[in-house]
Amino acid sequence: MDVLANMPPPMTGIDACLSDGFHLDNGVKITGGAGVLLVGGEAFAWTPWLKSEGAESKDKASMINQKGQWEVSEDSWGVLDLMWPKPDLLILGLGASTFPISPATRRRINEMGIRVDIQDTRNAAAQFNLLATERGISAIAAALIPIAWKGQNR
Repeated sequence: MDVLANMPPPMTGIDACLSDGFHLDNGVKITGGAGVLLVGGEAFAWTPWLKSEGAESKDKASMINQKGQWEVSEDSWGVLDLMWPKPDLLILGLGASTFPISPATRRRINEMGIRVDIQDTRNAAAQFNLLATERGISAIAAALIPIAWKGQNR
């Protein structure tokens, strides 16, 4: 018995994870190495590896700190910070494999009242699709990095 048979899939569901981007169920293609932030039924190209404070927009920063933890600037969560109501869960897809996230990054996400789940990008996309169908697009968000990213600077 398929209990989700009558539930429409989210239009911002992930159709394909590519080495340099994503194809969404609504036909939108995010390519050129950008990640995607899926929140509230909307999809945003997401580049958390770009430096933001006083640097040129093309400058890139590592997302892995000296302790081997995934860490991004607080500016990376701007859309999540502005929206209301906030999703209950943020699914992070960190490329081809997983990394622990830094305490500062986890604290920043938790301060917004959002729980976080960390996976590789392929599994994170599949989990987002399932949970967004099951629980609705307002309860689940995803921040996904292309699968070609392996922890070093892009």
